[in-house]
Amino acid sequence: MAYLVLPPSLGRNRRVLTAHSVVQRSLPRGRAGRGSEGSAGVPVPRGTAAPGYAYIRGRVLRQALEAGLPLRRWAWPKRGQFPPLLPQVWGLRVFPRSGGADELALDQRLSALSGPARAAYVLRGLERLPDAEVRHVLSDAGVGDPHAPLAEADGVRTPGGRSAAALLASPEFDPCSLQARPTDLMRRRQHAKAALAAVAAVLVCGLLLGLPGEGWGRDGAAAPLYARNPAAEAALDPGQLRRVGPLTWQSATRTDFSVWPARGRLTGDRALLGRALAVWARPGVRVQVSATPGTPPGPPMGAPQLLFAGEVDRARVVLFHDGLRIVRYAEPTDDTTGGPALDLARADAADAASSGALLIGRGHGNVRYLTAPWVRGSAVRDLLDPSGEPRPLRRDAHGVTGPLASAVQARDCRTWAALELTDDGARRLVTDLGELTPARLTWGPPSANADVPGEGRSARRSWARTACLLRAMRSHGVREVNTWEYARQTLPEGDGTAAWLCTRAETWRGTGSRVLAQIQTPSPRPPVEAPGTVVARSEASPACGPRDPRVLTGVLWQSRARQWYVLAAGSEEFASLTASGGVTGSTRGNLLSVPARKGARAELNGRLADGTRLDSLR
Repeated sequence: MAYLVLPPSLGRNRRVLTAHSVVQRSLPRGRAGRGSEGSAGVPVPRGTAAPGYAYIRGRVLRQALEAGLPLRRWAWPKRGQFPPLLPQVWGLRVFPRSGGADELALDQRLSALSGPARAAYVLRGLERLPDAEVRHVLSDAGVGDPHAPLAEADGVRTPGGRSAAALLASPEFDPCSLQARPTDLMRRRQHAKAALAAVAAVLVCGLLLGLPGEGWGRDGAAAPLYARNPAAEAALDPGQLRRVGPLTWQSATRTDFSVWPARGRLTGDRALLGRALAVWARPGVRVQVSATPGTPPGPPMGAPQLLFAGEVDRARVVLFHDGLRIVRYAEPTDDTTGGPALDLARADAADAASSGALLIGRGHGNVRYLTAPWVRGSAVRDLLDPSGEPRPLRRDAHGVTGPLASAVQARDCRTWAALELTDDGARRLVTDLGELTPARLTWGPPSANADVPGEGRSARRSWARTACLLRAMRSHGVREVNTWEYARQTLPEGDGTAAWLCTRAETWRGTGSRVLAQIQTPSPRPPVEAPGTVVARSEASPACGPRDPRVLTGVLWQSRARQWYVLAAGSEEFASLTASGGVTGSTRGNLLSVPARKGARAELNGRLADGTRLDSLR
């Protein structure tokens, strides 16, 4: 287990030694705590419910995950991040025996996963734990969001049709049955000579630098210290902040964050602005720092633009924009309530549709937004109530909205409050996904998607059954989420009509898009609409996007008469579909329905009009 969870970048030799070291440190010490069988604190074998085994398994997972963490400059390193002290093998390299092609393919797929995702895959395949227990074990091992590793592990397909347990038990992944070979003897001799030469050079340079005269100084050719660097001083000077006039956006050639005026009652508080800039450049240990994926850290790149400075919900908040990032600094008005917070988010290539609002306050399950100067009205719309009317949301003179319930922070999904913004040309719907920039919600084919409020009740009904799936996209740097219906299928046995939808979340960084395909069957208890069923998901596929709008998915479905079917649907580009494996069948067109048995598995593929063969989304 430790060998599989450790990062493959360590190399097979160090990975083996680290795995043994992790397990040795996890086993109980001494002879105290004998079990009922008389063993010296050693737990019973895998597969039992012994608390001793679960405890040691948790320690092994925690240390293996810590070994994969990068060393940070200002963080105290953990024991697992260093090379193992014991065991050590001198003059030899050890590695597991080679497996077959299936094992090699699985090892390559596991190497692309994160450490927690590899742990989730191993707990499923090797320990055969259910998902609920896997989340519990990952949470105990220190994984902050145990749902994300399970979703990432879902994308690993077992090669060769073999079970995960059979592949993981092969010699390819057994760090106890090893091969050994000597290291390169000639290279060892060369390294020894190079080390001696390096030591001699260091001694000579040290003697020369210690001599008096006009030689190299203490800092050599380096620039002055950061605090004395003129460019850095300009970036940290509150007097150098860029401030945009209140009407500049009306005559600007582009409409984005760069034309937002400086607003708020504390825009003239130089002490507050100076603290915010200093913390941005050098956040201390008391500062809670967060950044969306793909957001570069570091100080401002020149004098940034001031967007807001004022008090929001018992905190002094400052918003900056440096052309690439939105930065939010917040300090409590009462020093006893904690330290300041610094949040960074990418916001480059923004337009009028994606720069309508910024999160300015979060607390007690609510959020507040700062709206763009061109926004004429704001309202709250419940995504789960497609027939409901939007409720007006008050804004103050600076454009700060009243409190709005954050659905992404709620424990259940009984309501989903989204922010509806109205400007001169359109009404746009945005929602909180746990970041500074709310995500825009759209509807329609990727080449012609539009804002939800203007697409009518059918779009709102589909979004009502999709909204709860947005939780899988939180804190991912999402810029826009589009949902569209790519097929409708008449269900067998007269059970109504199903809608096939694809939801794609685009990110500010351009990579890491998430795709969810779902089927929405008639709700068993109308008019209450049940959420759609996710049938496929991916983080690396261009499907459902402007570059490749084609998509094919399938699901094993049970009718009201308890008969099982394999249903599949593709977008309109598909001319035929085929099911193989556990279920066989084919059809012309983009819809397929084949009788099946419970638990059946089928491989789906389709052909386009030009004969191109495409597999289903995974």
